[in-house]
Amino acid sequence: MLRLTELKLPLDHPPEALEAAIRDRLGAVARSMTGFTVYKRSYDARRRTAISLIYTVDVELPEAASEQALLNNLLHVAPSPDMEYKFVARAPARLKTRPVIIGFGPCGLFAALILAQMGFAPIVLERGKAVRERTRDTFGLWRTSKLDTESNVQFGEGGAGTFSDGKLYSQIKDPLHYGRKVMHEFVLAGAPEEILYVSKPHIGTFRLVSMVEKMRATIESLGGDIRFQSRVVDVLIDAGKVRGLRLADGEELACEHVVLAVGHSARDTFQMLYDRGVHIEAKPFSIGFRIEHPQSLIDRDRFGKFAGHPLLGAADYKLVHHCRNQRSVYSFCMCPGGTVVAATSEAGQVVTNGMSQYSRNERNANAGIVVGVTPGDYPGNALAGIEFQRHWERQAFVLGGSDYRAPGQSVGDFLARRKSTAFGSVQPSYTPGVVPTDLSTALPDYAVAALREALPAFERQLKGFAMDDALLTGVETRTSSPIRIVRGRDYQSINTRGLYPAGEGAAYAGGIYSAAIDGIEVAQAVALAMTA
Repeated sequence: MLRLTELKLPLDHPPEALEAAIRDRLGAVARSMTGFTVYKRSYDARRRTAISLIYTVDVELPEAASEQALLNNLLHVAPSPDMEYKFVARAPARLKTRPVIIGFGPCGLFAALILAQMGFAPIVLERGKAVRERTRDTFGLWRTSKLDTESNVQFGEGGAGTFSDGKLYSQIKDPLHYGRKVMHEFVLAGAPEEILYVSKPHIGTFRLVSMVEKMRATIESLGGDIRFQSRVVDVLIDAGKVRGLRLADGEELACEHVVLAVGHSARDTFQMLYDRGVHIEAKPFSIGFRIEHPQSLIDRDRFGKFAGHPLLGAADYKLVHHCRNQRSVYSFCMCPGGTVVAATSEAGQVVTNGMSQYSRNERNANAGIVVGVTPGDYPGNALAGIEFQRHWERQAFVLGGSDYRAPGQSVGDFLARRKSTAFGSVQPSYTPGVVPTDLSTALPDYAVAALREALPAFERQLKGFAMDDALLTGVETRTSSPIRIVRGRDYQSINTRGLYPAGEGAAYAGGIYSAAIDGIEVAQAVALAMTA
């Protein structure tokens, strides 16, 4: 197999043009080609009048022809890498203890799946509910302002990524192609096969629900146990080693290998670990607002006359601005054709996030517009960032009317420093509702100043971004974990043997894709430790 990269074709090329381009690249060697597979398809929209598709393909050739192609030193041709996933161990016939996974988001899901596929019969402890029950509880907050603090956007089967755009891409390095294993398992669970080759694959909430259920069934069929509404309240540590876990109902579970795959909102768990002496450090994160525009505006600006083309879908964007006050402002978790959602997990607080369905056909585009903050902005112990988040989440709750409505302001009013009294052409998508107000007190002064500088700068990059009727909704505070649970090269906590911090909550991932890959890596570390 040979991999050909940088095959560039017009957006509306005929089907036969791709094979012709492959044959042209290979020259005389193409006579031996027996087939090809599209590995990746992306687009180049830098020239809106001439958008191109960029292909990477794997070509099937006899070995001699493949060697000849490489000897010909063809441009952008190389051997296709071996991307087949290989298990690092197999469970022994008898296990002294079973591995335990705390949390059943993307990281915990894949840690459990890999361990189950290797025969280790993992036990998963998830504080929230199964995904369909959890979905009903989450909709209860969105529709009736009723919050269940143990079953919501943050807690429950599937993790926070279940109520998101379902993005399956990341900028992380993946030299061993674990991402391919992630995609393969998602397709087996019902994801569309296009996620294997489109450049920015996504799934959407409704599809994720059924996929998570199928993956749970696979884990159980391989001997794994999934226990919902099982909140861990203590880690039993003896001489620097994990010996067991205590659950909220008083049960004690003996174990020696624990994957800590909680999300970035498991604040009570972080406090418990800190109290037990597990090494934790404060880390930077970002805070800001959600911004909404008409999706049609983003499509026209990015794609010009090709806006609405089925191969392009709803347009996204990625923006960054470095401010005079030394702060950086950037777009975060952009959701084309989506909605802003209530994402709090604690009473008396308002938190926003973004979500899209697979179709991405809602009227508005939304994204976080956030400002970087560091431990210098919230001095104190390793958990000071959590209290910093809570302060601004409580402030948003009050500004929104203390009933889980969110505070909002038009971009025009925000830049003019006047309170909003109504919204214009861009109507808020957040439920339970948005209260027009003045957002200048919803964040620290330096963050407000940075955002006011960044919005006009973003207008120069994307025309219409600072339109008067664009809508800001507060607050976005949970962009990433405010702490890092430090681990060594063996993936174990640097001072607590048998504890494997993983995923977003421990600050080793950001998003579904990277969290899933981290789950695979940690599962492998556990398997090797248990078979050493």
